Amino acid sequence: MTYEDILYQVDDGVATITLHRPEALNAFTFRMATELVDAFDRIDADDDVRAVVVTGAGRGFCAGADLSSGGDTFDIAAHGGPAAAEEHRDSGGAVVLRIVESRKPVIAAINGPAVGVGVTMTLPMDVRLASEAAKFGFVFARRGIVPDACSSWFLPRVVGISQAQEWMLTGRVFGPSEALEGGLVRAVHPPEELLPAAYALAHEMSDLTSPVSVALIRRLLWRGLGFADPNDAHVVESRLLYERGRSADVREGVEAFLAKRPPRFPMRVSTDLPDLEVSP
Repeated sequence: MTYEDILYQVDDGVATITLHRPEALNAFTFRMATELVDAFDRIDADDDVRAVVVTGAGRGFCAGADLSSGGDTFDIAAHGGPAAAEEHRDSGGAVVLRIVESRKPVIAAINGPAVGVGVTMTLPMDVRLASEAAKFGFVFARRGIVPDACSSWFLPRVVGISQAQEWMLTGRVFGPSEALEGGLVRAVHPPEELLPAAYALAHEMSDLTSPVSVALIRRLLWRGLGFADPNDAHVVESRLLYERGRSADVREGVEAFLAKRPPRFPMRVSTDLPDLEVSP
């Protein structure tokens, strides 16, 4: 696929996806959604990619949905979509569900305004870092719509129900300090330090870790949020420990530790990933 609304680059084992509509503060489009899904498919198929950083071009991260259609922007049927609500699935949700399935860790480097889908698309990313120039807003109530991109599920799990309610019900735009205090972002950086911090974290997640273990752990933690009982986690963890315990990766990990050398894990996500159905 030829990308128009994003940029894609791989360097030193890290893929960078840049939302690239800087003249519109990287406002979200249907094409951008399709390109993002394709990029994550590409990332999962490439064993040389160990982690992902998502950021925005220019002074914005993503200003939310492109509102250039005016008052009909969110009228799906008017834009050729299905006539029945039951048949519609929002494009932000398609992106988020693809990110959840990513086999590589994903870091958001939020360099500027992240509003509406611009912030909800980051919720399934594993860590969010913010620039001092960032702003956030779950502005749906102020546009007369409801949250998108599965955020009614994700946001309370990321920041807690009370904080999620406050941000969603007021729809206010807030700065990076409030995002940090509320648990939405891990850290706030000067603009020039944001991407270096994101890349440093990406390498920390990938340089000394097994790519297969990382993929399994990422899925296990997300799926575990839906487990009804700790015993469900015990069953799944036990199953995965049994499979991994006899793997070449485990032998290498232990031998490298005993020899006090960096591990060289032989197994690859594209060919050696066991069944990822982590449900009890």
